[in-house]
Amino acid sequence: MGYYVTTPIYYVNAEPHLGHAYTTIAADVLARHMRQRGEDVFFLTGTDEHGEPVAQAAEREGVGPRELADRNSEHFRELVARLNITNDFFIRTSDPRHEAAVQKVLQSVYDRGYVYKGLYEGWYCPRCADFKTDAELVEGNRCPIHLIELEREQEENYFFKLSEFQDQLERLYAERTDFVVPGIRYNEAVSFVKQGLQDVSLTRARLRWGVPVPWDESHVFYVWFDALLNYYTALSFAREGEDLTARFWPATVHLIGKDILKFHTVFWPALLLAAGLELPERIYVHGYLLMDEHKMSKSLGNVIDPFEVSDVFGVDALRYYLLAAVNFGHDGSVSTEDFEARYTAELANEYGNLAGRTIAMIARYRDGVVPHADPDAELVALFGGAQHRLRARFDAVELTAALQDIWQLVRGLNRYLQEHAPWQLAKDASAADRLDSILYGVAEGLRVVSVLVHPFLPDASMRLLRALGRDSLALEGAELGQVRGGATVEELEPLFPRVERAEA
Repeated sequence: MGYYVTTPIYYVNAEPHLGHAYTTIAADVLARHMRQRGEDVFFLTGTDEHGEPVAQAAEREGVGPRELADRNSEHFRELVARLNITNDFFIRTSDPRHEAAVQKVLQSVYDRGYVYKGLYEGWYCPRCADFKTDAELVEGNRCPIHLIELEREQEENYFFKLSEFQDQLERLYAERTDFVVPGIRYNEAVSFVKQGLQDVSLTRARLRWGVPVPWDESHVFYVWFDALLNYYTALSFAREGEDLTARFWPATVHLIGKDILKFHTVFWPALLLAAGLELPERIYVHGYLLMDEHKMSKSLGNVIDPFEVSDVFGVDALRYYLLAAVNFGHDGSVSTEDFEARYTAELANEYGNLAGRTIAMIARYRDGVVPHADPDAELVALFGGAQHRLRARFDAVELTAALQDIWQLVRGLNRYLQEHAPWQLAKDASAADRLDSILYGVAEGLRVVSVLVHPFLPDASMRLLRALGRDSLALEGAELGQVRGGATVEELEPLFPRVERAEA
């Protein structure tokens, strides 16, 4: 089976922000690493374009919902391109091929007896496009996410028999304790199920912007059911003339934010079971990026603009910061001050300066050729097992821990260079062999580090590898001493140049 990773599809009722960048970068890091292993990878992202929030946003702007979807979907494509994302396909749920595939799957759910017609009454949040239970409301009948006051609404809908999957979902969670990770999110999912599952609206009668219901065209499918199926439907048409479903389904890792946990860990597996489809291997739920202890929100004015940051500091710096600053899977604070401090201390000084100094010393002391030598035992010990530890981190989707492991190698190389001071040895002709060993060891260590860190810093790592005369990204080659000396180094512009505070 191939390795299939997805992001949630992003809602087009607003512009993309740092939260969208965060999930998409994380998925890209996974996809790039797995390609380095030689895996057959498929990486999907895209936009969720139906439903009431989109229709309402379009109405406020005086345009049709398709016009709004076309425009805002393009902004998300721009973000993907800007962030150096290597997705294999960008799905739009307004694509007729997706709509036809949704109708086919949900017709099979209907044919298998999991749908009935009934009257729905409940607290509806138009921004979530979701009915809330009494237990979910916060004081004053407010949405727990958007904090807007909700009204009770009533309409005739078709219902999905979610309640029939109570036992199967309880069994699923008992048998597959890593179906949802990290553990805190698994516990939330189990708690949702154990509260007792109620049947849910599958269709909406009064809305027109959605996928028509094939057995009753006066209804459209409730946006969540249309959206949740995108991960499955995309495989049938993402590659012209080829159906990739058998090759990549079930998916390996679905990345989502914790605000959509209920839909992906309760509704979605039940829907797949109802359609007779295999369940994904793992749903990884990450936390929120917080500024001033609040979830970032344009309405609060507390956002870091991913376009602006990448313009000033470069895309690699943004990719690095988001996964270094917040332990992936948990909530964590970000700030412009912390970003700039890490940019200078970690990227410019620890990695960038190490690269620049090493290249310069090889150019100066060894005519630009990496010496033929063996690495010191202390470097061999530092790098021993690094590649295998990294593989385990990625298998567990521990992206921040993976980056920390790599940075221990960066810091170890810096310490080694300071302790052995090759610039002093260069003054002593009798220490030529010792100097060769140090320069080779640091150059080779930088090569290994750059292969390992490539998913996080694709541009900087590739520039450094080329400057070292080595451009293979194969993970199996990331072993210290596997590549011998003899390569000619090239001049290297600063990987992370100084940025004046006033420009930021």
